[in-house]
Amino acid sequence: MSGSDAIVQNGAARREMGHDRAYRFHLPHAHLASPFGDDWFALKAEAFARFFGTPLFLVAQTVIVGVWILVNVAGWWVFDVYPFILLNLAFSLQAAYAAPLILLAQTRQADRDKCTAMADAQHREDLHRASEERERIGMEQTALLVRMLEQNTQLTEAAKAMSERIESLTVELHRHILETKHG
Repeated sequence: MSGSDAIVQNGAARREMGHDRAYRFHLPHAHLASPFGDDWFALKAEAFARFFGTPLFLVAQTVIVGVWILVNVAGWWVFDVYPFILLNLAFSLQAAYAAPLILLAQTRQADRDKCTAMADAQHREDLHRASEERERIGMEQTALLVRMLEQNTQLTEAAKAMSERIESLTVELHRHILETKHG
C-alpha cells in the first residue's frame, strides 16, 4: 500500500467515525494539506523531509558514518582516507537536498497553521455571533413573557373585579327579590 493510499483510507476511516465533522471549518484550506502538493513527487518529497527528523534516520546515519570511518581507518577497504573528504562531500550533498525540502515543509506548515488559525478564528466569530443571536432572542422572549405575565395579571385583576361586581350585583338582586316578595 502506498503512502497516498494510506492517507485516503485513513481519511475515509475518520469520516466514517465522524472525526471530519470537527474539521469542517478547515475545508476551505484543504488544498494545503500536503506541504508539497498531491502528486507522486510531492508525496515522496514530504515523506523524505519527514524522515530526516526520525530516530531511525539518525541511528542509521550514525551507523553508516561509524562503519565508513571504521572501514577506512582499519584499512579493510580504503576509499576515503583521513580527513574523510568523500564523507564530507556526502554530508554536503545531503544538506544541499535536505535543507530546501525542510524549509519548504516549514513554510507550507506555517501557511497551513495560519489558515487553520484563520479558520478557527472564523469559527469562533461564528460561534460568538450565534451566541449573541441566541442571547438577543432569549432577551426578546423574556420581554415577551414579562409582557404576557403583565397582561395575564391585568386580565386576572379585571376578572376578579368583574367577579366581585357580579357577586355584589347577585347579592343586591337577591336582596331586591326577597324585599319584593316580602314586602
